[in-house]
Amino acid sequence: MYKNFGQFIDGKWSPSTDGGTYEVINPSNEEILGHASKATSADVERALQSAKKGLEIWRKISPWERSAKIRKIADLIREKKDVIAKWISLEVGKPFTQAQTEAIGSAEIFEWNSEETKRIYGQIIESRFANTRMHVKYEPVGVVAALSPWNFPTILAARKISTALAAGCSVICKPDMVTPGSVMELVNIVNEAGIPPGVVNLLSGDPASIASQLISSDIIKKISITGSTRVGKLILKQAADKVQRVTMELSGHAPFIVHDDANIQKATDMAIAAKYRNTGQVCISPSRFYIHESKKKEFTKLFVEKTLKLKMGHGIEKDTDLGPITTKKRLGEIEELVEITKKEGAVILCGGKRPANFNKGYFYEATVFDNVKDDFKIMTTEPFGPLSPILSFKHFDEVIERANNHDAGLAAYVATSSMEKAQLTSDALETGLVAINTPVVATAEAPFGGIKQSGYGREGGSEAIKDYLNTKYTHLGISG
Repeated sequence: MYKNFGQFIDGKWSPSTDGGTYEVINPSNEEILGHASKATSADVERALQSAKKGLEIWRKISPWERSAKIRKIADLIREKKDVIAKWISLEVGKPFTQAQTEAIGSAEIFEWNSEETKRIYGQIIESRFANTRMHVKYEPVGVVAALSPWNFPTILAARKISTALAAGCSVICKPDMVTPGSVMELVNIVNEAGIPPGVVNLLSGDPASIASQLISSDIIKKISITGSTRVGKLILKQAADKVQRVTMELSGHAPFIVHDDANIQKATDMAIAAKYRNTGQVCISPSRFYIHESKKKEFTKLFVEKTLKLKMGHGIEKDTDLGPITTKKRLGEIEELVEITKKEGAVILCGGKRPANFNKGYFYEATVFDNVKDDFKIMTTEPFGPLSPILSFKHFDEVIERANNHDAGLAAYVATSSMEKAQLTSDALETGLVAINTPVVATAEAPFGGIKQSGYGREGGSEAIKDYLNTKYTHLGISG
């Protein structure tokens, strides 16, 4: 499946310098999808030199011309959304309809940033001196290292690549080893849209060694990473040696709060949609359910009923609701967390094991826990899977304190029929994102990112491009 791809450097696909490859596994059946190219350090150096040359070309192209090319990428993604979705479903195990949504979302991000390209506004400052003028302009930060994970391979790569292009930067994209194909397809589209050679490059292979070499280079001026807090901290420490700009979207542990006035039918629909998208392997997936004690019994009954109706199957099958866990390692970690939660005293209301009707594949049943306490491991460790612990609360201040008592601060969800309670809850929550009476948080036009140990910087919205720009202030004497 990967024979037409490889390393994308200087506008061309090529094998790695030593011809090395690695196996990519289909999580739905544990079969080998193919062998993807594995970059050497020589390939990384070639990509760095390519991006350096690409920067000098791209930064000189007018914003309107850049905008047109980026918009063409969006149009081509829409034309090829099913091709991209197939890659995502095969590599991630994501249900095909969700994979299509990811492809369309990627197009929307490129479209949004094509428009932002034309809206990089400078500033005139009134000088205190009669014979001088002051102005501020924005310039591309330079070559960007874009490190994207496996759970949303296309949309997360799209955020980084499109914003870099909009700002006038060149970029080296590093997809995860688990899911290189959909990002290779995306980069192929970028090339087809007429982006000049060297402006967008791709390195496939070991994330740690490639990232380390990229960050240690003087050519790289900015790093954008989506990943775990642990990895983010390691990259931040390394980037400090070069004083490189870093945008980090890291781990989450989202609270889901259901107030006493919530419509429980709607609240459970919202919970199902938010929780089980991509089988719970989402950084913004709700993972701590706080239900008002007057509504807990009703919510739990409905949530379990709706969970049991979800159809589990291969991602490529169009009627699948729940695909497999993407990696064997992640499946093992989920199984271990379930066993720990049981030993700590939780009661399993549904799920809690691998499904008996699948002989192959990294499948795990959607699991709902009751009798959970705040000090259980599942309440502090991001489950990153289809695990839902349900707890109750009595008072507003109590649930806010418990929801905020975590190092992560990415997303939160709230169900209520009160406008006052909705606003007060949003104001009190220590997260970068809040969804009230909707499961939708991430859109192209809105800033996406967290606080605390969930990282900093934003992707999406009008704020994102600022992280890819340097500010230049000029004080001009007009006489003499």
